[in-house]
Amino acid sequence: MKVAQNVSDTESPLDKIILERQEACWMMLNRTSTTQTITATVAGLFCPGTFDGWSCWPETRAGSSAHAPCPDFVTGFDPNRMAHKECLQNGTWFRHPSSDKEWSNYTTCINMDDLNWRQQVNRIYEIGYLVSLVALLTSIGILFYFKSLRCARTTLHMHLFASFAINNALWLLWYRIVVNQPEVIVDNGLGCQVLHVILHYFLLTNYAWMLCEGLYLHTLLVAAFISESRLVKWLYGLGWGMPVIPIIIYTALRATNPDIEDTKEYVMCWINESPLTIVLIIPVCASMVLNLIFLCNILRVLLIKLRAGPRVGSSRPSSTLLQALRATLLLVPLLGLHYLVTPFRPPENHPWEAVYEVTSAITASFQGLCVATLFCFCNGEVVAQVKRRWQHLMFRPRANSCTATTVSVRQIVRSNGGNGILTDEDNV
Repeated sequence: MKVAQNVSDTESPLDKIILERQEACWMMLNRTSTTQTITATVAGLFCPGTFDGWSCWPETRAGSSAHAPCPDFVTGFDPNRMAHKECLQNGTWFRHPSSDKEWSNYTTCINMDDLNWRQQVNRIYEIGYLVSLVALLTSIGILFYFKSLRCARTTLHMHLFASFAINNALWLLWYRIVVNQPEVIVDNGLGCQVLHVILHYFLLTNYAWMLCEGLYLHTLLVAAFISESRLVKWLYGLGWGMPVIPIIIYTALRATNPDIEDTKEYVMCWINESPLTIVLIIPVCASMVLNLIFLCNILRVLLIKLRAGPRVGSSRPSSTLLQALRATLLLVPLLGLHYLVTPFRPPENHPWEAVYEVTSAITASFQGLCVATLFCFCNGEVVAQVKRRWQHLMFRPRANSCTATTVSVRQIVRSNGGNGILTDEDNV
């Protein structure tokens, strides 16, 4: 037993789990082998007790089935369901026709409807993150290409886009090499844990940069006397540096808290939420609450300033006020305030669970596309620059010729006294 323990120290977590289950199975079968042998000689044929690599199967009467709980270490299996193994009439275990090996039926361990549903939700996440990633990279390229668009506001947008783009790319990597690879999840290796930490760091940078956007707009409107260049430098440190502290605390606690991490519910590549995620939830909630306060104060200041201006009629607000309000409401996807709704997760198997999952998947994965569309693709300055560049590239020869012709005609008409008649000499 001591040698087996030393060997198991070099095995993966999955191998250790299987070895422990195998040792417990053989101990149980050894305790019951004598009684079952006597029973078998009296009652007839029995299939011998065995361990199939996942579960322990006791000696079973010929022509009957043995049942065992579905293993909880296999991703996708429901431990509340039961697997079964058939003992044939001749006292041997059922063999699968294709492999001719003893076979245990674990197909009942999977809720196929729930599995297909979860896969569809994951597919929404992947499509959304991919589309958002393309849109964000395009937006960064546009803002970087047109130097005339360079200012503090667009610089903050570029950092926000970069944060979203990196986070979306990491989510796509997470779904491909972790979520879709059960053996990686069960092994709970260092690599996937590092990816988990990096992924959540850039997730926090999303909220940090959304807070920076809200703080920047609020400062310019409310405290205009502050130096804009100095404010932007402080926001750089806030956007990329603020998430470092909570992510270090979270990683240290999760890596050095065996009482929680040894629980099977929270192992497996840290893929399930741990109670320690409260360390990450606090700064996220603080960012959203502060942005909500900023947005309310921005609306308040806008209303005060617009009330002091001219109004069209007395029964309804002016068009200027409506345009200001619409423009301010566009800040909601930028500041991430829609996340105030998604934390209210319904309990499992609730009728609204499916609606929540789809809504959460769409709002989380397509937020990058929404931000890039509202603040780059639909930005008036960006659209004007793109149109000007397009006309310069595609219609430059034609525009030059038309301009030259118009100038020459005007000069000719003016030289003829404004009679508008061109002579052959003038054409020459």
